[in-house]
Amino acid sequence: MLAALILAAGESRRMGSAKALLLYNNRTFVEHLLDVTKHPRIGVQRVVLGAQADHIRERLGLPPGLIVENPDWQQGQLSSIQAGIRSLRDLPTDGALLCLVDHPLISAELVRTLVEAFDTSGKRIVLPSYLGKRGHPVIFASGLYEELLAAPANEGARAVVWQHGKEVFEVPTEEQGVVLNLNDPDAFKHAVGEI
Repeated sequence: MLAALILAAGESRRMGSAKALLLYNNRTFVEHLLDVTKHPRIGVQRVVLGAQADHIRERLGLPPGLIVENPDWQQGQLSSIQAGIRSLRDLPTDGALLCLVDHPLISAELVRTLVEAFDTSGKRIVLPSYLGKRGHPVIFASGLYEELLAAPANEGARAVVWQHGKEVFEVPTEEQGVVLNLNDPDAFKHAVGEI
């Protein structure tokens, strides 16, 4: 079983409103990511919230079991990864698919391809690449959870990727969304207009 962790704890200061609640194809970013990460191998989904957690929770109406609150969200993305991983401690997961709320423009087909690559490649880190550039979401094997929990805050999950360079499997994709970081209104309008 794999877990899908949707990281949506940031303040969204540059965007001006919570990215978790922005709409793409009439669904919020979080709802879209929950939809595309429904897969037979993904047995658990978690949405990690921080800034505006109560407002987002109320607007989305998600079941309490889906939500993990990160009290340390101001410390950055790694703290949300760590909160999500800690929520999996009592579950027998083989790995976790980390989805960033500001990289929402991905498809269920991409998720299927990444999961298949994780299951068949024998590698402990699987990620997509678009025109040679690595993107998101990323699958980390459960054997790397402790390293993610101990990763330095200034390097984040990248430190684990760098440490295990020979255990990374890249999945080429034509989905530009894997590298589109929607952090401000212009990036959002530009990306949604193109995709």
